[in-house]
Amino acid sequence: MTAPTLTVIRIVAYGIPGPQGSKTAKGRNPHTGHAILVESSKKVKPWRAAVEAAALLALNGLPRDVRAAFPLDCPIAGRFVFTLPKPKSAPKRARTWPMLYPDTSKLLRSTEDALTKAGVWADDARIVEFDRLAKVYPGEDPESLDRPGVVIELRRVTDGLVCGG
Repeated sequence: MTAPTLTVIRIVAYGIPGPQGSKTAKGRNPHTGHAILVESSKKVKPWRAAVEAAALLALNGLPRDVRAAFPLDCPIAGRFVFTLPKPKSAPKRARTWPMLYPDTSKLLRSTEDALTKAGVWADDARIVEFDRLAKVYPGEDPESLDRPGVVIELRRVTDGLVCGG
């Protein structure tokens, strides 16, 4: 019997995207001697929780035979479109670009970690290419959400490969 074919999973998470950034040392683990590092940004934890919950909801909505292919363990292409809150100071009628904080790469890192925890893929190293990685404002891009969050679409890079757990 062959593994079920999965070409795309779509996950939509709402909330203020939290970038994974610097860590602060909070002492040493007395048993291992390793530093105890804590995420500096207070936005990361609620963001990861929102992404994880949305991923689990998407996974649970899949047919049982498709769900059996998770966590994905094959080359994956990703599409991540982050919708950020538009600053009040930004022009209301003109398209603007979120070219300041937060960094797109740091948004991606925190989101990838949540997808790993949810069991979407074996490891975020499985992503080998991106179809799109973007930051947008609500209503200013065809793929933007109506409020802050992210749209994630994942697909297998090669349909001939078995992609499953």
